[in-house]
Amino acid sequence: MNIPSSLVPATGRLGVLMPGLGAVATTFVAGVLAARKGLAYPAGSLTQAAHIQTGKGATERSSLIRDFVPLTKLDDLVFGGWDIYPDNLYEAARQANVLERPLLDQLQEELAAIRPMKAVFDRHYVRNLSGEWVKETTNKWEQVQDLMADIEQFSLINHCQRLVMVWCASTERYHEPGPVHMSLAAFEKGLHENDPAIAPSMLYAYAALKMRVPFAMGAPNLCVDIPALEELARLTNTPIGGKDFKTGQTLMKTIIAPGLRARALGVNGWFSTNILGNRDGLVLDAPENFQTKEVSKGRVLEGILDGELSPELWGDIHHKVRIEYYPPHGDNKEGWDNIDIFGWLGYKMQIKVNFLCRDSILAAPVVLDLALFLDLAQRAGMSGIQEWLGFYWKSPQTEPGASPVHDLFQQLNKLENMLRYLMGEERMTTFGLDQYEEETAEVESETHS
Repeated sequence: MNIPSSLVPATGRLGVLMPGLGAVATTFVAGVLAARKGLAYPAGSLTQAAHIQTGKGATERSSLIRDFVPLTKLDDLVFGGWDIYPDNLYEAARQANVLERPLLDQLQEELAAIRPMKAVFDRHYVRNLSGEWVKETTNKWEQVQDLMADIEQFSLINHCQRLVMVWCASTERYHEPGPVHMSLAAFEKGLHENDPAIAPSMLYAYAALKMRVPFAMGAPNLCVDIPALEELARLTNTPIGGKDFKTGQTLMKTIIAPGLRARALGVNGWFSTNILGNRDGLVLDAPENFQTKEVSKGRVLEGILDGELSPELWGDIHHKVRIEYYPPHGDNKEGWDNIDIFGWLGYKMQIKVNFLCRDSILAAPVVLDLALFLDLAQRAGMSGIQEWLGFYWKSPQTEPGASPVHDLFQQLNKLENMLRYLMGEERMTTFGLDQYEEETAEVESETHS
């Protein structure tokens, strides 16, 4: 990531483009529209509801992040995207059945005006879905050109000064990096040759980066984290980030596991299962798609509870993750965790967690924050992988050779320190020693005066 030299003001409209206009995207857009009208408060969004502390001692103060950092205002956001179904956003939101009808009806006019562009889709990567609203072109190079034309047209029609793209579509089947992903030259050759190892999400990311549109990967797909697209992000000086929105069960793990580590409590096992009935659950009902999610979710614990560092405590954790498609639950995901721990003298204990959450309600503010922070990063001249946004991801993307941070509180500290840096404020540490020394010096000065 390049070090920024200046911060361009957030003037004009910011277009938020989303591949996938289903439950997450419609909940996000409806939430922003509701907040604009004063119909609801944007809880869960750091950019809108969280405070940041700056200064020390007598100069210490706390500000809303939206007041501290020059972010784009909600009134200046415009929305668009692609989907394999032709429903407008009001119809799609009704179909998703996340938000209550009285709220949606108050937003009907604005939501109904947003219609999806035809999507690039390959059923090989998501076999449990099929849709008719797809592009007619089948060559991947031509599909990329179509996507770039879509981006340009959207920007012109909506008078956008800037754009960001956030992937809100499905989890693709598991696949590993191959030769076509290793360099930009190989990737572009693969586009012309219609290489089957280039997934649809990679086409959207390539199109965005070619047009210097920041890109965030909301699913666990192999995408913007391949060397070819990281190279393109550097060449075009465009911010990127991923992957896999951290929302329900994994969010809880990144809260609980740091507490167990802080108390030096051992962990024998952590069994996690989810039931959900939305379109995401249907997609993950295919084993090859679940594997992509399983790999992403499985990395979190080992990143917090380091078995190599403390083998006596965490060297043999049996970590199992399951996701079950259960249509009656709809978007209301239920996560069960059984955590087998041990303490003093090896005595065993258990923690049980039953998290009845709403998947899209937790994901929607993540989309908003990522859109605003990626736009901020681009206006600050920051390009490439945005590690400081790891707070939002199950599998935070890092520079080659770097280890991702999974502890939610360390991630938040890193994010807040980046904001302080951008605004010319001193970074905050968790030691508190510098503040103690300053207060001691003040006391000594008063004593001797």
